[in-house]
Amino acid sequence: QVQLVESGGGLVQAGGSLRLSCAASGRTFTSYNIYNMGWFRQAPGKEREFVAAISGGGRNTPYADSVKGRFTISRDNAKKMVYLQMNTLKPEDTSVYYCAATRGTTVSAAAEAYDYWGQGTQVTVSS
Repeated sequence: QVQLVESGGGLVQAGGSLRLSCAASGRTFTSYNIYNMGWFRQAPGKEREFVAAISGGGRNTPYADSVKGRFTISRDNAKKMVYLQMNTLKPEDTSVYYCAATRGTTVSAAAEAYDYWGQGTQVTVSS
């Protein structure tokens, strides 16, 4: 009944760009604009890491320090979509990227706050 599906991952050279998308569907998202959304990433052997989040109306957009100035999160509530524009990519950005959704009242960088998760999309940045 609830689905989050990421797309847009792939191979890119260091310094390049990728745009990730997350499509939401299901009864849970009939009022999509009330959901706070987030992007996380996890590389092999590492813990899941917060990347960025966005409030339901798009006003609050916290970022991890490692991606500030390079990544931009946005959303289109009419399309039930969340995006992550990734510029000036670095090899250390290589990871599986996941989108997540929560009905929590505040935007959170904590994975535990999120209720729904996508399957992930691989991003590989070569030097």
